[in-house]
Amino acid sequence: MRILVLGGSSEASLLARALSDRADVAATLSLAGRTKTPAALPLPTRVGGFGGVEGLVAYLKAEGVEAVIDATHPFAAQMKRHAAEACAATGVPLCAFTRAPWVAGEGDNWIEVDDAAAAARALGDAPKRVFLTTGRLQAGAFAGPSPHHFVLRSIDAPDAAALPGSIDLVLARGPFTVADEIALMREKRIDIVVSKNAGGAATGAKISAARELGLPVVMIRRPQAPERPVFVKIEDALGWIEAHRSAS
Repeated sequence: MRILVLGGSSEASLLARALSDRADVAATLSLAGRTKTPAALPLPTRVGGFGGVEGLVAYLKAEGVEAVIDATHPFAAQMKRHAAEACAATGVPLCAFTRAPWVAGEGDNWIEVDDAAAAARALGDAPKRVFLTTGRLQAGAFAGPSPHHFVLRSIDAPDAAALPGSIDLVLARGPFTVADEIALMREKRIDIVVSKNAGGAATGAKISAARELGLPVVMIRRPQAPERPVFVKIEDALGWIEAHRSAS
């Protein structure tokens, strides 16, 4: 059974390792190429876009793909739409393997917004030291004149033209512990955290650290995703594969 895994998340890495030694499936991992040095994974990997919905349709047909698993980052909205449209056009089964979103609990002080532009507005006019954890691709929403000082953490360095005027760059790859995050927030004298609601344990330490330090969090809600089966456990995603493998 030929499977295309749309990757770029810790879930995709987990799935790649689970499928790598199976003789009954031939899986290919696809990465968008936004990270310059992605972690090596034990599956044949293609890097780069497909060329929109038409390009993905052509790829699915040319490669004889029999199932697609969307394991992209929860905020990869365009790729999710393209996958849903291409699979609908070709009749290829599609599911998503993702992580559950974070939910505010006792001690959390969240300001929930719909996008990065709204997050920038939510910071207000009073000067603050902002821990910006949205990644380099959304840093542009915070660029330009601002009363705030930003601490931006990213795996790769962003384009300097898309950065706020007052900024410290922290280039690092997670996961980070709660102790790591508390130490960084104290060192940088952070007043407020900006985060996307990516969910999962790999990046959740910053939310726990903010709670422990009593810091507010501007939380960007996930974009709406297309309708398709969604799994948050690896065994359920593998069960979906098995059901379609048996049917094929």
